[in-house]
Amino acid sequence: MTTTQDIHSPDFLAGDEFTIPTFRLLQQDGTLYAGAEAPEIDRDKARRIYQAMLFTRVLDERMMAAQRQGRLSFYMQCTGEEAAVIGATAALDDDDMIMAQYREQGALAYRGFTFDEFMNQLFGNELDYGKGRQMPIHYGSRKLHYMTISSPLATQIPQATGYAYGQKLAGDGHCTTVFFGEGAASEGDFHAALNMAAVHKVPVIFFCRNNGYAISTPAVEQFAADGVAPRAFGYRMHVIRVDGNDILAVYQATREARRIAVEHNQPVLIEAMTYRLAAHSSSDDPSGYRSRKEEEAWREKDPILRMQRWLNDLGWWSDDEEKALQERLRREVLEIMKRAEKRPPPPLDSLVTDVYADVTPALQHQLDRLKTHIRKYPDAYPRGARSLDPDVVAGDDATVKGGE
Repeated sequence: MTTTQDIHSPDFLAGDEFTIPTFRLLQQDGTLYAGAEAPEIDRDKARRIYQAMLFTRVLDERMMAAQRQGRLSFYMQCTGEEAAVIGATAALDDDDMIMAQYREQGALAYRGFTFDEFMNQLFGNELDYGKGRQMPIHYGSRKLHYMTISSPLATQIPQATGYAYGQKLAGDGHCTTVFFGEGAASEGDFHAALNMAAVHKVPVIFFCRNNGYAISTPAVEQFAADGVAPRAFGYRMHVIRVDGNDILAVYQATREARRIAVEHNQPVLIEAMTYRLAAHSSSDDPSGYRSRKEEEAWREKDPILRMQRWLNDLGWWSDDEEKALQERLRREVLEIMKRAEKRPPPPLDSLVTDVYADVTPALQHQLDRLKTHIRKYPDAYPRGARSLDPDVVAGDDATVKGGE
């Protein structure tokens, strides 16, 4: 239904009358802004959030190094955006669905995804939940309500609307949160998803990580309007812009967005203003499109350092704990990575399972030809040859059943 007010001379509007403020609570020195009140987060939850942030930072550092060493084909970092991702996840119920883009490993870390589970996916070994069929960083976890990532940009946004519609019908009091970048918000899927969500009134939170760049394209070249947030007005949707490096503001904004979504079956758009401190991916060189001075300015706004200072001021964290945790995480990630890359790949037969109840003759014929080819040229396909041996078992060193 469209409502209008009659006028009798042409008076065009450009949207300049709308201004979107940025919600902030925590300053970079770890103190609250004057007049700001911290959300209700107890000591245990605050520590859980912070530990997930450190976990994610260490994982990113070590896996990028592994990619540079040739041990991993590809990687994407969350560095600089931990507060946006983990703060939002912490504000959800653990049974709420998360649909991610590709930089939200912090959400999994907060919900308990282990280093082992990350490594198994990254190396595509026999314990990978995706059976080695996806490229690295395409995580997924049914038990943690985290939909498996897919490569095409923005497809998860309309999928989130559809999933949330199912949650509305189920009436179990859950919602879906979908993460995406401001570049993905330029895809048609974004607009289709928001329109459908608003029309059908479904409990979904659209969480835009506006990190300033769609790979190498700066935000100023992506849209003429004031960011992504004003687009919500076109769909009559609740919206808030938040400092994405402020863990407390992100948490409180998302908590309130969840209440609106679940209690009123209303979609909400959150635009988190943050910055990608790392390259877009291991294949990217950001020095070609942004300055080192710009990066250093944003490093001063590091969300992890901001939260650490807040915790220290409350007496909920100490420098000794910081040092001990960082040392433990770095040690564990290296040990677990070594185990994961030694594990054998998934059985070759798994290439044709999970689609049909019985493998079709055409697929079986293709699989048989593949096996014949690999057996003929085992040195050219060492992992494939290894996956053909049913007696290989996982371990620190591959062994054969029945042998000593």
